[in-house]
Amino acid sequence: MSFAQNQTVKGHYALNFNTLKQIRKLTYDSFERGADALFNLCDALLCEDQARSLPELSQSPFFERAWPSLYQALSNGRINEERLREIWIKALLSEVPCAQTIWISVDASPIPRPEAETSPDRGIIHVSNLPRAVKPISVGWQFSTVMLLPQDPSSWIGLLDQRRISTEQTAIEVAIAQLRAMVPLVQRPIIIVADRWYATAEFLRACKELACQVLIRLKRNRKLYRPRVRLHVKGRAPLDGPLFQGTRPETLTGAEAVWMSHDEKGHLVTVSRWSGLHFRQAREVPVRVFCAQRDGAKGSKRDPRESWFVCLDDHPVSVPLPQIMSSYGRRFSHEHGYRYLKQDLLWAEVHVRTPEQFERWSWCVGIVMNQLLLARTLGQACYRPWESRRQVVTPGQVRRMMPVILSQVGTPASRCQRRGNSPGRALGFHPEPTPRYDVVIKEPKKPSKPSG
Repeated sequence: MSFAQNQTVKGHYALNFNTLKQIRKLTYDSFERGADALFNLCDALLCEDQARSLPELSQSPFFERAWPSLYQALSNGRINEERLREIWIKALLSEVPCAQTIWISVDASPIPRPEAETSPDRGIIHVSNLPRAVKPISVGWQFSTVMLLPQDPSSWIGLLDQRRISTEQTAIEVAIAQLRAMVPLVQRPIIIVADRWYATAEFLRACKELACQVLIRLKRNRKLYRPRVRLHVKGRAPLDGPLFQGTRPETLTGAEAVWMSHDEKGHLVTVSRWSGLHFRQAREVPVRVFCAQRDGAKGSKRDPRESWFVCLDDHPVSVPLPQIMSSYGRRFSHEHGYRYLKQDLLWAEVHVRTPEQFERWSWCVGIVMNQLLLARTLGQACYRPWESRRQVVTPGQVRRMMPVILSQVGTPASRCQRRGNSPGRALGFHPEPTPRYDVVIKEPKKPSKPSG
């Protein structure tokens, strides 16, 4: 019996080992220019958990080139993003049955660049948790990220897509473009979890067209409307019915269903549901609204007593009433993923000049995170003396074992070939000063009037 178990474990290990090796080869093939240096950069970031900058990554044994090749790869490299997106979606969902529901999240994250005057297309960004800040704003870039969420909240996320939000775009427009490119590749039931900024008519309309269910946080004062009711025989029929707004208790009558229970501390939890509602800007998209009330909450911004959520109505995939709170709790993995990308994988710490260079760097960071997710199935981790082995393994513990794993997997990148010494600049050459760019400040958007 023990021999059969050992053979099964070895076969499973060999299968995951070969899968990681194959995915690395496909990823290398998606680099159309500067492939060797870009792939060496990914391996260096994957193994050097103590490096805090690009020069330190260039000193890694896994980066087989001199440090100028690193900057040249980010400046002149070319990545087939469509091919890379297809490879990783297929790899991350390879073991998920076709009938199983996939939970993904979409959100935008700021990349502060307040002093980078030579970087173009910088705009005003929101930076949270600034100490003693009346207006927590800065200058920099924004990126929209689509993540594959784990079952339990943790840093084990899979990056399905990353795109920069230019100053001419909004986060909603970029998120819709990402979903339209990604959903046909998933081919599984999808539930999209998002923060309250995505509870807009434009985003809900796009999700309905893509046949994706949503679970989005809703502002308490957001106005919705019930189905229209004709009160008079003469005249045009009304376009909207009675008002529904969380800040007006008199409009919250007629809940379709109510579920009551107690949490682990014995406090009462009540979840109510209303169906058949709609936004005035999207009357053709019926939605379902949930209100979760917790008596044991502190009533603060991070722990509110009352939370509102919105889903698409009349959708084949729905979230049961008792699971609304726990299902939305999956979204916190997105925040944990951002924290790991920025604090450990140096996503926001690397200083490059152009947004195109940072986009290539963002893809390298995403490739590293996805490789850690695949390497997790190998069952290898390095623990510190003070870390418990009974808890769930973390990405950092798996990352410490990556030098050993990569020494067995190998690299598809070609070895560096010496080309001699550079001739340097010509005598008398004086480079032009780098151009400076102003911060792009958007004009206030005029509210669009609903039809009718």
